[in-house]
Amino acid sequence: MTDDTKTSGQRPRQSRPGLTSTGARKASAKSTRSRAREFALQALYQHLVGRNDAASIDQFTRDLAGFHKADAAHYDALLHGAIASAQELDALIVPLLDRKLEEISPIEHAVMWIGVYEFQNCLDVPWRVVLNECIELAKEFGGTDGHKYVNAVLNGLAPQLRPAEVEADRASGKVRP
Repeated sequence: MTDDTKTSGQRPRQSRPGLTSTGARKASAKSTRSRAREFALQALYQHLVGRNDAASIDQFTRDLAGFHKADAAHYDALLHGAIASAQELDALIVPLLDRKLEEISPIEHAVMWIGVYEFQNCLDVPWRVVLNECIELAKEFGGTDGHKYVNAVLNGLAPQLRPAEVEADRASGKVRP
């Protein structure tokens, strides 16, 4: 035991490969799609907060450092797809909120757009991966407990948007009923 452990009563945080000291994934451990989601989140934030148009946001984002390591096709789908279907995405999200949509952080709002868009349009990505990736985005970029809110909303939508997949996971015991 170190002196810190004795005085604080907590165990020191274990370092795990691929994770920072806060538990976030290191940039080197992120997949091209994870990076695409991060850039899409930044771009959607610009759209929600600044009301910038998709073309301007896209041009700006592609010039950011590290964009070349992202899956550009997935980024395009998320950015342009979420903006084009924003009303439909919000219509699915709103019934699961406990407050007005305008009171949701733009980060959490954008993360939910990404999750709902992927549930509907990226069927090659398992629903649990979509959920986990969105929770990670909210942890890294959102408010203190924003990831819990994102989790609740997207977990509530998953059975509606991916019913067969969710039911198969429940039947196999991979997910609690």
